[in-house]
Amino acid sequence: MPSSVVETNNLDFMKKHIQDLFLNDKLILVLVIFNAVVIFLQESGIHTPFLMVMDETCTILFVIEMIVKISVLGMKGYWRDKWNALDGTVTLLSLPALLLLFFPVSMVNLTFLQVLRVLRLFKLIRAGRFFTNLNGIVRGFKLALRESAAILLGFIVLIIIVAVVNCCLFRTVAPDYFDTPIHAIYSMFRFFTIEGWYEIPDDITAGASSTLAALIRLYFCLLLFAGGVIGMSLINSIFVDAMVADNNDEVQTELRNLKEQLTRIEKLLMESKGVRAESGERKANNGKCECP
Repeated sequence: MPSSVVETNNLDFMKKHIQDLFLNDKLILVLVIFNAVVIFLQESGIHTPFLMVMDETCTILFVIEMIVKISVLGMKGYWRDKWNALDGTVTLLSLPALLLLFFPVSMVNLTFLQVLRVLRLFKLIRAGRFFTNLNGIVRGFKLALRESAAILLGFIVLIIIVAVVNCCLFRTVAPDYFDTPIHAIYSMFRFFTIEGWYEIPDDITAGASSTLAALIRLYFCLLLFAGGVIGMSLINSIFVDAMVADNNDEVQTELRNLKEQLTRIEKLLMESKGVRAESGERKANNGKCECP
């Protein structure tokens, strides 16, 4: 056998082996988990050359996986798949962090490169594709957003109105919460989530008279009841109901199939009754004709 043929067979074997290796989802999941552990150790303050090399090695392996998939599926086929598009985007976002291998911040005044290290965290998003029911969760989330869009919009409008009103009323008394409309919106959003809600009225009424303090506390209690209790509960209930309703797709499909079957059975029964009635009428007519 010619040496060129042997080399071609060896190259084909290596190519197939590499494709099988990087198209193995279980192996990629292990690589993502390993990379997550490495990044966790680095962000915990453990900076060693070994961890840095392992992090960059994972990035390079993800790039190789992307190239292998593009060679198998083609450029259009790769980016047409939503999960592959997500993986490719995340891989490209993490590539700038490799520049730190060639431009160490300690040696060159390129501090902006340190920000590129944050982009490598996007690689951890890839673990989401291995969740079996993630598509159902995303579909339920979209349905929940669509069902609760009107309530969410109304709640946002309520926050803006109340924030602007409180900004006009309490700007001088409580500048830490209501000095600007933007700051007031944040304060009211925090107030409606019932996170330290009593701090705002307590700070406002610190130097006020007892009657005015009682009125201000009553005002904020009414706001809390309307927005924090009723508003947030209504949004949560609609959101949860929509998410649960999406999980019942199989049951609803079976119910629709049963209804269709029942409809067909009713039609068959009606047709059989009609045939029997027609045959009875014919017999009756035939009996009348035979009479002398």
